[in-house]
Amino acid sequence: PDSVSAFDTDSEKMNAFCSDRGIAAAKDCDCLISSCDKIVLAVKPNVLPSLLEKYADALKGKLVISIAAGKPLSFYEEYLGNDARIVRVMPNINAVVGEAISAFCAGSTVSDDDKDFVRQLLSSFGKAIELAEDKFSIYSAIGGCSPAFAYMFIDSMARAAVKNGMSKSDALMVSAQAVLGSAKMVLESGVHPWELIDRVCSPGGTTIEGVRALENSAFPAAVEKAVDASFEKDQKL
Repeated sequence: PDSVSAFDTDSEKMNAFCSDRGIAAAKDCDCLISSCDKIVLAVKPNVLPSLLEKYADALKGKLVISIAAGKPLSFYEEYLGNDARIVRVMPNINAVVGEAISAFCAGSTVSDDDKDFVRQLLSSFGKAIELAEDKFSIYSAIGGCSPAFAYMFIDSMARAAVKNGMSKSDALMVSAQAVLGSAKMVLESGVHPWELIDRVCSPGGTTIEGVRALENSAFPAAVEKAVDASFEKDQKL
């Protein structure tokens, strides 16, 4: 914590945050940038142009990490120069519970040591993957947007359970844990999802009936449409 500083325009929130985390609260942006060799830009995309224009000189030589959506590396290079060390990062909401998936891409002047730092930083609240920038739109759909799809799936299962007599709190816990365990199974077993599906589906059993109902209701196609819609929207941003 003693190697981290932060600044925010809302001083009350900034001081409370810094006090809670044990990090230093910077007096202003100038002080923050001058005292740090790695800068994380956690501002809205519409704020970036004025911020980069104002602090372009101060950011020279710094590793600049931005989590702003929809802004390519070339955008930052327009303000900071082609030799700037820029890393574009996109985490997701599950960082709140330490289970995010975060993608990053780096400019040509970013060193391997810089990338290792970014990977370590992102891995502190989930998993990290380096992607080519032209894959960021599809990552946004399956990494950034998909938690909302998963929340819908969990809540839909829970509501169906409530309809059949279970309390909502119990149904949510069971549904969420089942999805959590299933995700862990895919990640750690090395077994293809469809093989896992076949393992759960006993001949003439309950699971195959549910799987067939999902297929007959075009569940796979609906998921594909959700990903396609999110991907196409990101392309237009």
